[in-house]
Amino acid sequence: MKVIFLKDVKGKGKLGEVKNVSDGYAHNFLIKNGYAIEATEGNMKTLDAKKKKEAKDAEIELENSKELKNKIEQLTVELKAKSGEGGRLFGSITSKQIADELQKAHGIKLDKRKFEMNDAIRGLGVTNIKVKLHHEVTATLKVHVKEQ
Repeated sequence: MKVIFLKDVKGKGKLGEVKNVSDGYAHNFLIKNGYAIEATEGNMKTLDAKKKKEAKDAEIELENSKELKNKIEQLTVELKAKSGEGGRLFGSITSKQIADELQKAHGIKLDKRKFEMNDAIRGLGVTNIKVKLHHEVTATLKVHVKEQ
């Protein structure tokens, strides 16, 4: 019997996959527990429509990420911090502070985990920070730390 998997089943199939399995296994386990549905013509058309919609949504998300990248690369986030001798900060500037200032000053809301920083900023001046917007799109944001 051909079935369309609705969930990942270890060793048998992944979500959206169409496979041939034994009738008993299909009826008594997969369909009964909601892991799969029978691969009828109507269900196959529904699956194709769902895959096309997901592909279109992914394409739209990629385009939005590219637009946001262009917008972010033209911005400079300015933060103020207390510093000591040689431009060394008392404390540091974290990705959370950068995300908060980006939203407050420019209205762009990003999760602090999207900023790729090995370590917090500990000095005055301009620092370039990579921002992962999409698995294919990475922007560079300029962060200017001034003395308070």
